[in-house]
Amino acid sequence: MTEITRVPLQSIKKGSLTKLWLGIIVAVVLGAGLAWAAVPKGLDVETVTAGTGDSPKLGDVVFVNYVGKLADGTEFDRSQPMPIPPGLFPEGNPLLLEEGAIIDGFIEGLTQMQKGGSYVLTIPAEQAYGAAPPPGSPIPPNADLVFEVDVVDFMSREDFQTRAAALQSMMGSGEEGEAGTSPTE
Repeated sequence: MTEITRVPLQSIKKGSLTKLWLGIIVAVVLGAGLAWAAVPKGLDVETVTAGTGDSPKLGDVVFVNYVGKLADGTEFDRSQPMPIPPGLFPEGNPLLLEEGAIIDGFIEGLTQMQKGGSYVLTIPAEQAYGAAPPPGSPIPPNADLVFEVDVVDFMSREDFQTRAAALQSMMGSGEEGEAGTSPTE
């Protein structure tokens, strides 16, 4: 008969098992954190004051008051009052919701807002200017943008053009009106 040689097992030092489990937990948390950081951050529309009614859609002209800031809080743009007689257009800057007229993130954000609402719109660099901000702009490459936006009103492009034509005939000009493109041309 063969005899099995006995080898005594070493006992585990007190606390070693706890350290092993803590190491595993730290590795899992670190891996999850890295995975979360690698996920691209999307557009964020935070409601400060809820609006009412429908949301604007592509092709509409939205009248807004806004302040544009970099992620560090540095202001780079602000809406200005329009020099037009009151009553014909709502107050605020007109922005045409059309690709190429303003940055993609601003279009997407405005379509999630309602008339009379106040919002904070955070646009990741990929949906703003990316690596190529406008020349001479205070916006650095790959900058996320934050806009404080008050939606005054919105109307169809056709309604805007009809009102713009009426304003031009009152002022004696024959050119066709077009929606403004600031802040995000």
